[in-house]
Amino acid sequence: MNNNIRVRFAPSPTGDLHIGGLRTALFNELFARHNNGKLLLRIEDTDRERSKAVYTDSIIESLKWAGIVFDEIPIVQSERISHHKKIIEILIQEGKAYKCYCTPEEVAQRNRERGNESLYDNKYDRYCLSLDTIFSKSFNINGQAGGNKPFVVRFKLPFEKGPIAFTDLIRGEVTFDVEQLDDFIITRSDGQPMYNFVVVVDDHDMQISHVIRGEDHISNTPKQILLYQACGYAVPQFAHLPLILGPSGNRLSKRDAATSTLEYRQNGYLPQALINYLARLGWAHGDQEKFSKQEMIGLFELKNVGKCGARFDQEKLDWLNGVYMREMSAQALLNLIIADIDPAVEKKTPYFSEQQRYALIDIYKERVKTVAEIVQSIISVHSAPSSFDVDALEEWITPAIRTHLVSIIAILEAVDPFTIELVSQAIKNMAKQLNVKLVMLAQPIRIALLGTSSGPGVFDLVATLGKQETIDRLKKLYSIQIKK
Repeated sequence: MNNNIRVRFAPSPTGDLHIGGLRTALFNELFARHNNGKLLLRIEDTDRERSKAVYTDSIIESLKWAGIVFDEIPIVQSERISHHKKIIEILIQEGKAYKCYCTPEEVAQRNRERGNESLYDNKYDRYCLSLDTIFSKSFNINGQAGGNKPFVVRFKLPFEKGPIAFTDLIRGEVTFDVEQLDDFIITRSDGQPMYNFVVVVDDHDMQISHVIRGEDHISNTPKQILLYQACGYAVPQFAHLPLILGPSGNRLSKRDAATSTLEYRQNGYLPQALINYLARLGWAHGDQEKFSKQEMIGLFELKNVGKCGARFDQEKLDWLNGVYMREMSAQALLNLIIADIDPAVEKKTPYFSEQQRYALIDIYKERVKTVAEIVQSIISVHSAPSSFDVDALEEWITPAIRTHLVSIIAILEAVDPFTIELVSQAIKNMAKQLNVKLVMLAQPIRIALLGTSSGPGVFDLVATLGKQETIDRLKKLYSIQIKK
């Protein structure tokens, strides 16, 4: 393919960017880059009641964070309404659309009178098609007139054309029976053009060659194809992506996992990990799981996108995030923490030097799933435990071990320089002299430092916290009264 390829991502600013939307943006970007094409952004804000500027900003920021790059300035749909209305006027003049003055109640009543509600309840009977020539001159496209009678504009279906067929680049041949449609509304009674119409005009004006979107839009496709044809526009190619499903097999919801891209950012997921994971939801290249962005661009083809919904696997995302996290330097992770997770992390850990923070990041990134967990761990270990896990005390701090704590403190006071190698060797020598397993000494030290028996390598912690802090925490543990 060549650089005539032009695709678009067209979110509605009625909420934060859903991860399904992010995947759609990603697949559009991969397709465009693979084919040396262009990726465009269009903000579909014609739902005036639900669209908010704050959501537009949030969506654009989320896309930027995820590394999705657009080639032209964004198009804002609401800024083009006057143009949309001009095209609707042309369709009316050409007899391809007409004004309808029926209320929904009037349509429902006539359908009931036909005696077959199951067939006619949701279909319009063209009652105003012949009346339009009587009223059209006295009503304008904004739904106002001398008699102040509101109207909508309906598209006149060309039933004579028969079935509507198109080749979906993912699903293959798709056919719709035009008889299942009715003369659908393209302008509301307040003069606002409807979604199916404005996207057709905008895609044409933006010279979109391929429409890659979620399968929930597939039912809109026959209406849009008819509108392309009525306007004399070239019909783009379509590709409808499978939905992201929850563990139950239903559409992913907040009950299954976070659904907002913003939530994943705040929860400490790396953009490269999330993008990598979303790419594998519905697209595959053998058994490979980890891809750089450039690898994805080089390999991506729509023919390798599945037709069936892809189940969201939180554990796999966590694993992949850990892989990417461990590849990052401590300095890079700290910068990311300050930018995305907790700008005040340094103020919350004032007794740590920068090198101590780096060391703790390197320690904890090997154990946790997200950057947010690293932050929690660093803040937690910054201060001596205010309490100790009861079960850990009962299991590990026996009378004999309490005696050993005194010896551990004395040995650590003598270690100089206080390096991980010398600390480790000193405690190992003590365990050998006492003829006890190393864990019998390591676990009490860990409990003293963290308040619990689970955590990272004890010698890493001791060396990072330093001699005095370690000894102070051991003394605090020794001083508590343990009930047996």
